[in-house]
Amino acid sequence: MKTLQIFDPAMCCNTGVCGVDADQQLVSFAADIDWAKKQGAQIERFNLAQQPMAFAENAVVKSFLERSGQEGLPLILLDGEIALTNRYPRRAELARWLGLSILPVSVSTSTSANSTASAPCCGEGQSC
Repeated sequence: MKTLQIFDPAMCCNTGVCGVDADQQLVSFAADIDWAKKQGAQIERFNLAQQPMAFAENAVVKSFLERSGQEGLPLILLDGEIALTNRYPRRAELARWLGLSILPVSVSTSTSANSTASAPCCGEGQSC
């Protein structure tokens, strides 16, 4: 599987989802990262304020920062190559890059070729 590395700007915590006024974009991205990891994705995340050596020791990141500065962050690397800069990817982009499906798996309970019945979406006797 491919490896995704996220190089975040300096934030108060690892994900930036802290305090009472968390940025909704960071909240959504944190949820998307959790989703991808649960699908088996290999994802590493680095915060400039807390892990500056990760930025300095990676030649691609170091070169990027020399050209673009911190204003270009976040920097997203896919297998060591720049995939995206200056914004966080959406779930669909993560899925495409990592080969993950974002569609729910449908389960059919049909037992014969002529049957089209399926299980209720919320279970027996429950309303959806």
